[in-house]
Amino acid sequence: MKSTLLFSLILLLSISCKEGTSQTNKNSENSGQETADLIITNGRIAIMDDNRSTVEAIAIKDGLISGTGTTAEMQNLKGENTQIIDVKGKTVIPGLNDSHLHLTRGGRFYNAELRWDGVKTLKRALEMLKEQAQRTPKGQWVRVIGGWSPFQFEENRFPTPEEINAATGDVPTYVLFLYSRGWLNQAALNELKIDENTKAPEGSTFEKGKDGKLTGVLLAEPNPGILYARIGALPPLNEDQMVNSTKQFYRELNRLGITSGIDAGGGGHKFPKDYSGTKVLAEDGEMPIRLSYYLFPQDKGEEFQEFETWMGNNTIFHDGALHLDHGYELEGGGEFLVWSAGDFENFLAPQPMLKDRKNWRPELKKVVTLLVNKKWPFRIHATYGETIAQFLDVFEEVNKETNNGFSNIRWAIDHAETVTEEQLQRIKDLNGGVAVQARMAYAGEFFVERYGKEKAAQAPPIRKILDMEIPIGAGTDGTRVASYNPWPALHWLVSGKTVGGLQYMEAGNRMSREEALHLYTKGSAWFSQEEDVKGTLEKGMYADFAVLSDDYFNIPESEINNLHSVLTVTNGKVVYAANEFENLNPELPEVLPEWSPVKYFGGYQNN
Repeated sequence: MKSTLLFSLILLLSISCKEGTSQTNKNSENSGQETADLIITNGRIAIMDDNRSTVEAIAIKDGLISGTGTTAEMQNLKGENTQIIDVKGKTVIPGLNDSHLHLTRGGRFYNAELRWDGVKTLKRALEMLKEQAQRTPKGQWVRVIGGWSPFQFEENRFPTPEEINAATGDVPTYVLFLYSRGWLNQAALNELKIDENTKAPEGSTFEKGKDGKLTGVLLAEPNPGILYARIGALPPLNEDQMVNSTKQFYRELNRLGITSGIDAGGGGHKFPKDYSGTKVLAEDGEMPIRLSYYLFPQDKGEEFQEFETWMGNNTIFHDGALHLDHGYELEGGGEFLVWSAGDFENFLAPQPMLKDRKNWRPELKKVVTLLVNKKWPFRIHATYGETIAQFLDVFEEVNKETNNGFSNIRWAIDHAETVTEEQLQRIKDLNGGVAVQARMAYAGEFFVERYGKEKAAQAPPIRKILDMEIPIGAGTDGTRVASYNPWPALHWLVSGKTVGGLQYMEAGNRMSREEALHLYTKGSAWFSQEEDVKGTLEKGMYADFAVLSDDYFNIPESEINNLHSVLTVTNGKVVYAANEFENLNPELPEVLPEWSPVKYFGGYQNN
């Protein structure tokens, strides 16, 4: 009897304990403290919030930051399936977001191009040309399409036509410097049937030597149509190669810490035909970068009709399910809204003046009115203050005629190297923003030579834009008029120097490292209306970040140029990993085609 009673008592106590434990677990679940998918520990993590907080660890759940704090605190969120990555004291930053980068076009051509980005000597650049000419098959070209400056070379000069011909022989070759000038070797001139009698487009020249023969140099003076036409004549990659090329380019951007980019369209790049490489990745769920794109009209004189067609077939801010799942999003119109209003940034030639053009004003007003009425965001390419002033005249008219329609859209000026304080106030009054790019890092020497040191010191006036509390984001304008690498751009913002080392920007116009990083993260997010979800590593924000190869905040200023990522995460998933994290690097297909310069040289030349 006693044994039975004792057994019953033990059984009751056991049941009671189990119920208590179960209730405790239930209470823990109800507290809202979920286990993390990924925890980054032992880092120097720059949250980039308003307080510029730094923490040791962050936790990620469902693609969002779910917690920040000490390593011990975040370890409490560890579950059975949580991945933990110890970054061993490395600096972690929000993923970089380029406010103006030609991503889809860059991906479309990347595998076909030889990149001189980062090459230290002209001697090596010419060696690369020679090596690539030897492996380029018949029917294809050697092509160097921008992203470099002669001042990055120890020789401090352009290549000569004779040097390019000696390196490339009978393989057609095209070398482009920004949208200022290009070089065709003799084989390319023959291929394109260009001779002394060929007429150049208005505002450009086929250079001739003293003997009256073509040198192979193409000069935009300042119209870059002569340069665009040569790019358009190059043989394209096929569809499979273009998709592969896009994958390789986006991995290269991930390698540099980029997790977002705002695509400004570009000349010779038509929507939707030429966007297929990126769209295939988005549809397959393989986008390693959040991409927002603006539509750039291609048919001169038909821009209004192009926008009407796009508006009838597309909805801004999403592309079906792609926006939510993959971050592939249509933003609006830009950067040339009408070709007649284009102002070209060729500092090797005189400044173009809109007053010398016909019909630009009514054409621009018609397109901007359409965009405002349809509530489509837009951005417009404008290098010079004189151009910006005339654009603002049109915008103010449209704003008045649409009953303050500019208050319902986001719009921005791109570049703005010589914008004035008065023009900035007008931009602010119309609720606009300014996206600045590192173009002066690649052409600052030519700007100083043409416009003087005083004007260059504030080109563009970044500090003034910040102080006036105008939305501002940073970027490169890669891949042609600058390299796509964000670190020379960040170095430019901090140092005020060109890639050739010219100190042209005055001290008061330079950024602190924290300010520069803010412009490249949350600042840029404004231009895709995402500042509430990306750009910092605060709780609830997108889990997009990069673990850096060195400490951005404390290394010598000159070493910022050489930074890259050793671990890049987009949407809570590792999209690139190197060095001690290499085993986490996602698989990437072999580069196509076999002769691709990327297969042999890679992209940016860090060595």
